[in-house]
Amino acid sequence: MKIAVLYGGTSGERDVSISTGKGVINALKANKHEVIAIDFDPQNLKNIVDLDVDLVFIALHGKYGEDGKVQSLLEMLSIPYVGSGVLASALAMDKYKAKQIFSLHDIPVANSMAFDLKDSKSFAHIEEEINANFEVPFVIKPNSEGSTLGLTIVNDTNQIFEALKNAKKSDNTAIVEQFIEGIELTVPVKGKKGNEMALPIIEIIPKNDLYDYEAKYTEGGSEHIIPARLSDEMTQKVKEYAVKAHQSLGCETYSRADFILTKDNVPYILEVNTLPGMTPTSLFPDAANKIGLSYEEMIEEFVQLSSN
Repeated sequence: MKIAVLYGGTSGERDVSISTGKGVINALKANKHEVIAIDFDPQNLKNIVDLDVDLVFIALHGKYGEDGKVQSLLEMLSIPYVGSGVLASALAMDKYKAKQIFSLHDIPVANSMAFDLKDSKSFAHIEEEINANFEVPFVIKPNSEGSTLGLTIVNDTNQIFEALKNAKKSDNTAIVEQFIEGIELTVPVKGKKGNEMALPIIEIIPKNDLYDYEAKYTEGGSEHIIPARLSDEMTQKVKEYAVKAHQSLGCETYSRADFILTKDNVPYILEVNTLPGMTPTSLFPDAANKIGLSYEEMIEEFVQLSSN
């Protein structure tokens, strides 16, 4: 097949996307596809509009890639692509809206509120509202950003103003949620729509206190235990939640759901990633490898699921 790979982009996750793009491009070439590599720039769409390919593999992360915008463009051009559609991508990127949907499907979510940050003069009022509704520790983060960019764990209410400013660098909406302490888990999901399966659950032990950007993308930044050290019953429950989250948003082909498992054995869902990282240190390929799927085989499966 003739496949275009969109990578790079202009979000805060550009470097990660470049690494994902390289992995995908090499895998597609190894699988004997003809590959056109495009470093995506939303200010220059001519090379997308003029595309003549069988399929587009979106290897972008963050804004303009994971939020439904590029998917919308490809749909208008009638170009098939790998992964979730416009609505599912947009919903998953909007963490607050996604949490509302998860809650409707009885998937545990942390107590949270969203705040409009467009007007910095309103920060004092937002601060009051946060203080009235949350007790430390809690998290303030951009509503539509990945890789923990712009995230602050607030341990003292004096940090709120700076945390809001930090979140505003990435988004005009902040989400505030109760800090949940526990074991970091992530669950890759793949398959044909309506017949998805969860891959082995990954337990993440970050070298830093927080599973942050550095821990995610630096070699040795975190330890991955596959499968996670959970009871059979809990394993089944978390996998079911991951598949239900994928389906409730309307995701397609593949996604990855992140959870925190508390000491009370409640798996709180954090978010669903519709375009999870595919870098050498990424989680999805690790889990696929555990069930005997090589990186190249995994990428080929995504291609076949998207072209049938």
